[in-house]
Amino acid sequence: MSNDPKSIIEELSDHYQISEIKEQKADLLLLKIPKEDAVQFIRELRDGQNYTHLAFMTVIDYIESGIFTLTYMLHNYAAHHNIAVHVDIDREQTEMESIHELWVHAATYQRELREMYGIRFPGSPRLDDDFCLEGWDEIPPMRREFDTVSYSRERFFDREGRITTDPREHMKQIMYPIHTDND
Repeated sequence: MSNDPKSIIEELSDHYQISEIKEQKADLLLLKIPKEDAVQFIRELRDGQNYTHLAFMTVIDYIESGIFTLTYMLHNYAAHHNIAVHVDIDREQTEMESIHELWVHAATYQRELREMYGIRFPGSPRLDDDFCLEGWDEIPPMRREFDTVSYSRERFFDREGRITTDPREHMKQIMYPIHTDND
């Protein structure tokens, strides 16, 4: 077993269709793997290559392309190295195999992604339990088509003292005021 991430990926390329390999920085390698190979590939990184820590799971919403990109950030303590595994899934068929059997805490990430983006992870424990949006009955709020402004205007009233400012102008006045010779 090599500790060199490039050697690891080269070795695994014989068995997996790895693409878009990018060394983001010395301790972080990004790569993409097809959905159907993702869980087995992640298992191989954990069991065979010592990437034993799932640091986090997240998603990027590429609404224009009709995909979500799941990101699994894995850490190798011995090599002090991270690999970000990107997996594309269809926005309309939002289902991905669960990895909760590899890392128990993955179930928590998966619950969050189900609630915030509508991504299903069949078999993941308590997947349909409310995570933080108790009783939410709208489109998942982190999907890009969710209109936060419209939602807020429909549910929250205007009240005295509530003002709207242009953030750029506000920051100029507060953080970067124009100084004159008289100051």
